[in-house]
Amino acid sequence: MPPLTLAEQLDPQIDALAVLPLGASRTLTWRQTLDATYTDGIVVLHRGAIVYERYFGVLRAEGQHATMSVTKSVIGTLGAMLVADGSLSAEKKIVDYIPELAHSAFGSATLRQVLDLTTDLDYSEDYADPNAQVWAHAQAGNPLPKPKDYTGPRSYYESLQTVQLGGKHSRAFGYKTINTDVLGWVIARTTGRNVAQLLSERIWSRLGAEQDAYFTVDSIGTPFAGGGLNTGLRDLARFGEMLRNGGRFNGQQIVPEDVVTDIQRGGDKQAFAQAGYEQLKGWSYRSMWWVSHNPNGAFMARGVHGQSIYIDPKAEMVIVRYASHPIAGNAANDGVTLPAFEGMARFLMAQPRY
Repeated sequence: MPPLTLAEQLDPQIDALAVLPLGASRTLTWRQTLDATYTDGIVVLHRGAIVYERYFGVLRAEGQHATMSVTKSVIGTLGAMLVADGSLSAEKKIVDYIPELAHSAFGSATLRQVLDLTTDLDYSEDYADPNAQVWAHAQAGNPLPKPKDYTGPRSYYESLQTVQLGGKHSRAFGYKTINTDVLGWVIARTTGRNVAQLLSERIWSRLGAEQDAYFTVDSIGTPFAGGGLNTGLRDLARFGEMLRNGGRFNGQQIVPEDVVTDIQRGGDKQAFAQAGYEQLKGWSYRSMWWVSHNPNGAFMARGVHGQSIYIDPKAEMVIVRYASHPIAGNAANDGVTLPAFEGMARFLMAQPRY
């Protein structure tokens, strides 16, 4: 399929747009917010047309970048599609799909708990802690040869089998990448396609993408469902625009509209609140998407170091952003990027139709 051309209606006013970061007394310009948050590239779509596009450092329009945990939302969308068509049951236990996880924390969890990250795991995802289990999982998935004295798991699947229960599932939202790797395993076992293959067949090949995307894999070739997707920025924008349009894009219904509606409706706000995200009060999480519940109904895909897809249905806007912030956690970005994205929405809503 030939690439679908995205219309361009670049707006020179945008660089000067005033943004007031959270807790700040002085505004920044939109252009200054990009420097402040180590932006590598950003594309803003309004009603499907590119109104802003910038690249910095070594990234170019024809280049690719790691999406990091934006991958989760992409794979979560696949999982939600399989639930919608009856291939998977959200209330079924993970052990029913993957018997190998019977003695892990995931054995007693439902697929819905995995999709919404409300599993309770004895597992730390603190990237600032070199002893956190997230690094052991990464080491297991590293395709390079292990040290001679290494005795741990040697693949993502082996690593998942070692995860133990922390408490009671559904009690609270807990951001743990390994949930998406479990979902990836369920998808592969159920469909006979790994997540890279299924994403290509069900979504990517139908978007009119201008580049191939790719996944990082472990030593046995398992794609890293939790954070291994790499894409061009414009293609990520096509994916976001497809969801903004209720799953319809390039002349076809790619994702069922009911799937998108369910994501936008959001998840358990009370469970999410217990996670203590000070800059995301009132938000929730559904099928691996972050849902703002703001007046515009915005929802996001988010990845460490500043990767994001921000979809604002009321403003008819999609923002996709790649970045290399030196601090992994998005709390370092949110105080600037969230007001900037909301400010962009207000600006675009005030513009006459192009």
